[in-house]
Order: sequence, then C-alpha cells, then structure tokens
Amino acid sequence: MPRFLQKKIMQLKKRVVDIGTLCEEQLRDAIKCVATRDVELAERVIAGDAEIDLMEIDLEEECLNCLALHQPVAFDLRYVVAVLKMNNDLERIGDLAKSIAGQARGLAGEAEVAETPFDLRAMGLRVERMLRYALDAVVNIDVEQAREVRVLDDEVDTMHAGTYNRASELMRQHPQQIEQMIHYVNISRQLERIADHACNIAKDVLYITEGEIPRHRRLQKKRAEQEAGRTKQE
Repeated sequence: MPRFLQKKIMQLKKRVVDIGTLCEEQLRDAIKCVATRDVELAERVIAGDAEIDLMEIDLEEECLNCLALHQPVAFDLRYVVAVLKMNNDLERIGDLAKSIAGQARGLAGEAEVAETPFDLRAMGLRVERMLRYALDAVVNIDVEQAREVRVLDDEVDTMHAGTYNRASELMRQHPQQIEQMIHYVNISRQLERIADHACNIAKDVLYITEGEIPRHRRLQKKRAEQEAGRTKQE
C-alpha cells in the first residue's frame, strides 16, 4: 500500500472511531435518561445529535475524496466502501439515540409505572455491548468479534419481540398507563433498530476481510442454485 494511501486509511479509521465513540456516549446517556427521567440529560442528547450529523458529512466527503484521488483497489477499496456504509449506520444510531431521549422526555411528564414491558437495563447493556464490539471489530479488523455482534443481535430481537405482548397485557390491566406503555414500546423498537445498525457494521467488517456481501446470503445462494439448474436444463 502506498504511504499516502495508508495514511488516508488510518485517518478514515480514526474518524469512524470518533463518530462511534460519540454514538456510544449518546446511546448510554439516552438509556440513562429513560431510567432516571432526567429531562436535562435528554435535552443534551437531543442537542448532541447535530454534532454526529456534521461528522457524518465530513467523513462521507473524506471517503469520496479518497476514492477519487487515490483510486484504492482490493482490500483498501473494500475498506473505504465499508466506511461509507458504516458512516450511514452510525448517523442512524445517533438519530435513534435522539429518539429514545425524546421518549424519555415524554415519560418524564407521565406518572411512574409499577412494571415496564421489557427490561431496559438488560436490553440496553446488550445493545451498548453490540455497538462497542462492532467498533472494536472495525479498529482491529476482528472477524470473531464481528460474529459475536450477530449472536447478541438474536438476543436483542428476542427481548424486543416479547415487549409487545407484555405491553398489551399491561395496557389491559392499567388503561391509565397506555401513554407510558407506548413510550416504552417505542424505546424497545429503537434499541432493536440500533442493534440492527451495529450488526450492519459487523457485517461490513466481514465484507472487508472476506470480500463478500453477507446480507441476504441465503437469497443469493438460492438464486445461484436456480441459475445452475437452468444452465443444466439448457
């Protein structure tokens, strides 16, 4: 790898880490303000999303300049393309953390509930861990850690799936708490979506190392089998 391109790749990696670190902080604070009903913290999270948006724009420009000026190939090309995709996922994570803070602000104006429809602490910790593992996998190009993110995603999906049924039961038992339950269902959904974006970042690490796009692999395999069958018939 030419020295100037290596330097540019390292700069892109640093920018991803910077955005990712801010997203981690936003996510952690968003979950905290739900648990504590801290309106001031919620407002800071909401205001902090603008910085992530600006960083996302800067990183996209850096990636496009790298592609145009340095014309990377093979591993380097995959890395720059993956950073472009990760950049979008991180920006969406920032948006979702902002949305969770908005739900926390709404909850703060409602009465406390005796039971929430999901375990905020347990789900929040898993999602935070997924994002941390995904970013570590990017920095170290660690395939095993990337695969661990995908395992945790299944756990988050299961937790989120149970939220709807429990929220429905609690709404029937306590109809005066419908507003609160709606907020909690939305928070669960937003955490599940953050987990999906962390999983996308992990998949991009697999793309960098293996050169294959892991999304919809089953559909790709099925299409290849169908094409092979048609070729055999001809």
